[in-house]
Amino acid sequence: MKHRRISRKRAVLAGSAVVALVAAGATFQSANASEGTPEVTARTLTADAAGKLATGLGKDLGGDAAGSYYDAKSKNLVMNVVDRAAAEQVRQAGGRARVVQNSLAELKSARQTLAGKAAIPGTSWAVDPVSNKVVVTADRTVKGAELSRLSAVVEGLGGKARLKKSAGEFKPLIAGGDAIWGDGGRCSLGFNVVKGGEPYFLTAGHCTEAISSWSDSQGGGEIGTNAGSEFPDNDFGLVKYTSGTAHPSEVDLYNGSTQPITKAGEATVGMTVTRSGSTTQVHDGQVTGLDATVNYGNGDIVNGLIQTTVCAEPGDSGGSLFAGDTAIGLTSGGSGDCSSGGETFFQPVPEALAAFGAEIG
Repeated sequence: MKHRRISRKRAVLAGSAVVALVAAGATFQSANASEGTPEVTARTLTADAAGKLATGLGKDLGGDAAGSYYDAKSKNLVMNVVDRAAAEQVRQAGGRARVVQNSLAELKSARQTLAGKAAIPGTSWAVDPVSNKVVVTADRTVKGAELSRLSAVVEGLGGKARLKKSAGEFKPLIAGGDAIWGDGGRCSLGFNVVKGGEPYFLTAGHCTEAISSWSDSQGGGEIGTNAGSEFPDNDFGLVKYTSGTAHPSEVDLYNGSTQPITKAGEATVGMTVTRSGSTTQVHDGQVTGLDATVNYGNGDIVNGLIQTTVCAEPGDSGGSLFAGDTAIGLTSGGSGDCSSGGETFFQPVPEALAAFGAEIG
């Protein structure tokens, strides 16, 4: 049996996807360049390198930074800022700067307003750095008085938020990427990890909250038991191997091959990612938001998730989200399916590793 990866959370940036320079704000290639000063060209970067540059710039700029994303077409980091002096600093560091209207503090305040006034099951929100707004999504279950209340709260936030509807329904994707089974449910293994020299694996917390003993086949012998679980708020679980089952650090690509996993990393808005899960196998998509909040209903609110365009279905829960050899996230839930599409949310792997004191390997 092959095993997979998981991932989780917060970066200095916040945001949502896309790869084209549309949206609010102006883009500065040579902001404040004076006559006779050589123009500085934005550096060509990988998504991972762009994420690291954004983190460093975010710390340097402080309140002048307003989010960032990766432009996959030009392979540039695009950094939102609130003034031209900050734009020049971004340019000198090799990024592309956009002077935007809303600061991260203003967008954080908008999120707090939503949490206080619109905590409605079937909703999610995340900062979209491309539009420089908080994007609020309502699934098909939000209607009538609740939809009117949500619309009023978003409208009251003015240019800091926008509302969109999803045709699907937000839910944790347990039906239970290789399948793992336990008491009437099926999930997917995220990533094999090591803790204290012993083998474990990561999966979704809503899976380990419901199931305590796991097998690699329906009705089969036990391969592991829960060693830790967090859900809601977070969505990650740790399972300790109790059998001699092989536990390589790789992800099943469902084509006879595997992807070796050598490390964990943070997601960057705009980066291309791949998901492996036991129901729908392997699918690609883009990261569209970070630090997303999702209300699955029944008091199950999860924070700090990665929002993507990658499809998923029940049973894919806990499965691996990765970029090359890097573990990025664990499948949490979403709306839609792999026929009609939809949004899918992932728990960042680095946060889960830190919580459990585990490491990829």
